[in-house]
Amino acid sequence: MRRLRTTITLAAAAAATALVLTACAPTAVDGSRGGDASGDAGSDVEPTTLSLVGFAVPKAGNDAAQELWGETEDGQGVTWETSYGASGDQSRAVADGLEADYVHFSLEGDVTRLVDAGLVAEDWNAGENNGIVSQSVVVLVVREGNPKNIQSWEDIVQPGVEIVTPNPGSSGSARWNILAGWGSVIANGGSEEDATEYLRKFFTNAVALPGSGRDATTAFTSGTGDVLLSYENEAILARQNGETFDYVVPDQTLLIENPAAVTVDADPKAQSYLDFVLTPEGQEAFAHVGFRPLTGDVDFEVEGANDPSDPFPTVPTLLTIADDFGGWSATNDTFFGDEGLVTKIQAETGKQ
Repeated sequence: MRRLRTTITLAAAAAATALVLTACAPTAVDGSRGGDASGDAGSDVEPTTLSLVGFAVPKAGNDAAQELWGETEDGQGVTWETSYGASGDQSRAVADGLEADYVHFSLEGDVTRLVDAGLVAEDWNAGENNGIVSQSVVVLVVREGNPKNIQSWEDIVQPGVEIVTPNPGSSGSARWNILAGWGSVIANGGSEEDATEYLRKFFTNAVALPGSGRDATTAFTSGTGDVLLSYENEAILARQNGETFDYVVPDQTLLIENPAAVTVDADPKAQSYLDFVLTPEGQEAFAHVGFRPLTGDVDFEVEGANDPSDPFPTVPTLLTIADDFGGWSATNDTFFGDEGLVTKIQAETGKQ
């Protein structure tokens, strides 16, 4: 396996700097998208343009993987048009007509929406990885030096602690965060009633509910709140780009699994890119910007991690949607539907 070049890592981090510090909104259906070049088309290579629509968080990973894939035979001559924003908003935009060859979302439901619309094949998740291409864990991002000594999920719902997390109405990242908090109560022996009361305290302490995970990071780095609920990779990437906050990996947290798929009318090269992302080299590209690789442990340092030589520590109690919540179909209805628990608590607390 070719080692991921340092230049790739630095380029991906630099490209993501503006996104860490600036909100990223979904692109309009009129096609006014940003472009990322991948590969140098020679005179004997027919140029191809692929459209990627995704949630904001994995942009740096995709940028790095696209550059490496651009060096392969299939990737040569490919130019990328990309649109990044909040996962739910991006999924709805594709369903409404935004062109996409390859989609990369936060939640399974954002892909199944496109299956229902006839835009993605029903067997999109039939492979060994069940459609998952990137993974991380929910962490607690705190101010430098951790002045409030936040170490656990219980600490963030104490009086006077200000929470920043994206809004579950638009952001898949938010749903992972909220379920991680709920799950920590159950994992510690609490009842569902205890977990429900936990969420009431959680939303009472929420001082900002931005539209996406990336917007939440921007709010926190701009000075809002005491603790940011985030993907581990978001914390690592921000530190790679010069942010000075700390982050805590709780003893109980949730494994974040992000799906990707090609659309039914996609150029065949889109499938080639998806296949590449799942290779050890593709996963290494994502690992260098903070994602936990699907292919196992890493044997290289990851800048920005708490311990670069051991960037992805084992979590004592790692919850999953499948094993601990019964899958996304039931979970979405129970927690985030019109009559869902979280929906009701947001209304009760005025944090919608």
